[in-house]
Amino acid sequence: MNRRDFIKLSSIAAVPLVVDGCAAVRECRAFTVEEATIPQLQEAMTSGRLTTVALTKAYLERISQIDKAGPKLNSVIELNPDALDIARQLDAERKAKGPRGPLHGIPVLLKDNIDTHDRMMTTAGSLALVGSIAPQDATVARKLREAGAVILGKTNLSEWANFRGDRSTSGWSGRGGQTRNPYVLDRNPSGSSSGSAVAVSANLCAFAIGTETDGSIVSPASHCGIVGLKPTLGLISRAGIIPIAHSQDTAGPMTRTVTDAAVVLGLMAGADTRDSATARSKPEDYTRYLEVNGLKGARIGVARKFFGRSAKATAVLNQAIEVMKSAGAEIIDPAELPTHGQFGAAEIQVLLYEFKDGLNRYLASLGPKAPVRNIDEVIAFNEQNRERELATFGQETMIRSRDKGPLTDPEYLEALEKSKRLAGKEGIDAVMNEHRLDAIVAPTSGPAGTIDYLYGDRGEGGSSSPAAVSGYPSITVPAGQHAGLPIGISFFGRAWSEGTLIKLAYAFEQRSKARLVPKFYPTLGV
Repeated sequence: MNRRDFIKLSSIAAVPLVVDGCAAVRECRAFTVEEATIPQLQEAMTSGRLTTVALTKAYLERISQIDKAGPKLNSVIELNPDALDIARQLDAERKAKGPRGPLHGIPVLLKDNIDTHDRMMTTAGSLALVGSIAPQDATVARKLREAGAVILGKTNLSEWANFRGDRSTSGWSGRGGQTRNPYVLDRNPSGSSSGSAVAVSANLCAFAIGTETDGSIVSPASHCGIVGLKPTLGLISRAGIIPIAHSQDTAGPMTRTVTDAAVVLGLMAGADTRDSATARSKPEDYTRYLEVNGLKGARIGVARKFFGRSAKATAVLNQAIEVMKSAGAEIIDPAELPTHGQFGAAEIQVLLYEFKDGLNRYLASLGPKAPVRNIDEVIAFNEQNRERELATFGQETMIRSRDKGPLTDPEYLEALEKSKRLAGKEGIDAVMNEHRLDAIVAPTSGPAGTIDYLYGDRGEGGSSSPAAVSGYPSITVPAGQHAGLPIGISFFGRAWSEGTLIKLAYAFEQRSKARLVPKFYPTLGV
């Protein structure tokens, strides 16, 4: 990138995204969309300062300027050709009946492993699924439509949610290419919900939906300076989401603020006959947990064994803990998981077994017109299209999964029992019981490394596994930056404790104000 291009990008980043939602009415004031929360957008539409059509056009224009041209973040893999028509219908409905609720007219982007039964494909970023139109919406997509959200499009991701091969590069897919970190463009956005995190951070949508098996919401959220919430397994339906592992997979909101995460989470939750794991799930207004003084009197444990790989990141996180102390929290430091590092091998076995089973079931559900019908055909497609699919890394993980047996194998059953027990009952639950904790905090991940197609991702550590493997909730919030790269802190705890985590994360967010708008620097030191 030459200096002229960099100056142009800097000017784009510095100009607020301002729209005039009602130009024909003199009294209406222009509204700044950049960094606006969902409640602020909703209030602007209620007051007449903004329309859904104007907001949708503004985001589509910003995607054109910043994602496809400009710095070319490459976070959006496909746009919804019907987005503006949907926006017009929602404006007419608002005028006739009033809003459906807090998401009426709010534009959202969905990760490209979430089914939509419309004119968009669902491909998990793989060329093997190009042309695949889902037979019905994922339950998540249906709930968002029913709430009045405008589905703008699909986001790029680490192909197959980063479960294809060794030495993979997060944010790359055969269909979508490489997604770039909006803070420093030669840095990795992490994954697998790379595009969702980047699009939210760069203000290309009001919010996005990601999915996580282990770290795929919270890690890119941390790398891209936003909030990411991974809920308890079963709070949100997994129906219609291309799977890795049914014992760990979940969708979750990716937002710029804890407020927005709370708004979205409540509207995505609820029991679903298509997913038996949701039997205990009930819709809830999580915004009632948004307490500015929510840290006062809270007992928070520090999982120190997740610290240490980056001295600079540790310094940022230590300061974040001081912020919690100043807000009245009681800090127990350290408060280590007794089973730290003991369940990783078992988790891998579980994922290998469940991926084969889940992917074959998903592909079969697409019917006779599916481009590929099972994992063997996906592997064969990749080999036949090696120059486009396997040029930077292989499919060793997918092959290992293919070679596993059924879910009745003793190896699988033993690994599943071991991983759940060590991460949950003997891990998170044990340390929380011992110290009477409300939550545990740890670094979400280190600052972003460079995009590297030779060695692949070289992570700076992370704390996602205990909550991911146990199926418990976690939320990451921006804690600060090092050398212009965001660093997030995670709050995690017992199953179904989303309300508590939202309360603590919100109180921390309001005190720290650590979120900074990205400036699209081409590299560090500019």
